[in-house]
Amino acid sequence: MKRSGTEPRGISLASATRRDFLRASAGFGAAAAWPFMWTGRVAAAVPANERITVAAIGTGRMGRGDLGNMLSEAGAQVVAVCDVDANRCSDARRMVEKRYTKRSANGEFTGCKEYHDYREIIARGDVDAVLVCTPDHWHALPAIEAARSGKDVFIQKPMTYTIEEGRVLSDTARQYGRVVQVGSQQRSDQRFRFGCELVRNGRIGTITKVEVGCGIDPRTGNEPVMPVPEGLDYGMWVGPAPWMPYTEKRVHPRKGYGRPGWLRTHNYCIGMMTGWGSHHMDIAHWAMDFMETGPVAIDGWAEYADDGAWTVHGDWDVTYAYANGLNIHFGGNRRYKQGVTFHGTEGKVHVRRGRLDAEPKSLLKSTIGPGETHLYRTRGSHMHNFVECIRTRGETAAPVENGHRSCTVCILGDIAARLGRKLHWDPAKEQFLDDETANRMVTRPMRAPWVL
Repeated sequence: MKRSGTEPRGISLASATRRDFLRASAGFGAAAAWPFMWTGRVAAAVPANERITVAAIGTGRMGRGDLGNMLSEAGAQVVAVCDVDANRCSDARRMVEKRYTKRSANGEFTGCKEYHDYREIIARGDVDAVLVCTPDHWHALPAIEAARSGKDVFIQKPMTYTIEEGRVLSDTARQYGRVVQVGSQQRSDQRFRFGCELVRNGRIGTITKVEVGCGIDPRTGNEPVMPVPEGLDYGMWVGPAPWMPYTEKRVHPRKGYGRPGWLRTHNYCIGMMTGWGSHHMDIAHWAMDFMETGPVAIDGWAEYADDGAWTVHGDWDVTYAYANGLNIHFGGNRRYKQGVTFHGTEGKVHVRRGRLDAEPKSLLKSTIGPGETHLYRTRGSHMHNFVECIRTRGETAAPVENGHRSCTVCILGDIAARLGRKLHWDPAKEQFLDDETANRMVTRPMRAPWVL
């Protein structure tokens, strides 16, 4: 392993100016010149007695979990599933049909159709919302195109692969009035909410620093080129990412739904910085009220493999400096406790999945008063919040601009580590100061015929 201090491996540095970035954001281009139409079915609030129709795009490890959560929503009905792996797509269809068996007897379920190209779902005028649960490099295009076609979107985190994609998605959702729920479900967990409220309301005094710790991915050796399995449209799976020959450990297991190799391949995923970081950095931003801004300086390092199929970072340590003088330290859980720790002049709050702790302990029994700051309170599950907001057209627990900012800060850490130098960032203009090489890494050229 080595710490990066050179030009980034695996990232194209094709010219991309800020003007190009803004032009792309305003243009909202469509992938592969596929035709779309505005449906308008849920442009206004959906009546309480009308079932919301949903399609799932991506039915792998996380996709099955999100699909199961949607199937539990009585006010919604899944009418289509899509995956480039025919076996997984059929599994998902059977999952839907099994859950809806009783409804079918009453004539309420009329079937679930399989698709292998998400654009066919986008073209359907009878679909109100989509779940985008694809690999990270495939998040942006389906979500953007769904929003442009009048559909609401639940999108797995990290929201997008590049900062440019996130800006385009957020702007598109705003322009077309779409409801977007980012899969940052910690926003719907009462422990995280209460921990953030303690911080927001000064219960631990002035915040002196924040520490965010995440797991670290292992590396692997080189893998042989393998025949593409029957039933997998590998060209579509690679999509807009740079082409690489097929090998199972860079894609997903042929049997079962174990953790896929694409999570550790930089062409498809940034790594744990965005995989877990987008969860925990989101909480850090939520507590500090940084939800629509970002750091002004980024400095740190990461270890990267010299060879092998898995090319994301290993251990890392990045410091973000914010305009108010606060530093957030972000790295592997060998140096920072898993989760988010807020250090204040009068105490400490630590929160992670399934646990909330504080010093002094009495804070855990305190009450946030009526005159204090109360953060968004989700009624029911994160998925239920999405369905509820489709009906009311209200803002979700994890809205798109917040998701973009939380994802951006994680990507900034990877860019700084790959370049091996301190970077200065303008969170309003979303560009680096006096660093053209870094600014080219805000975007990534897409493999033809895909474009933003």
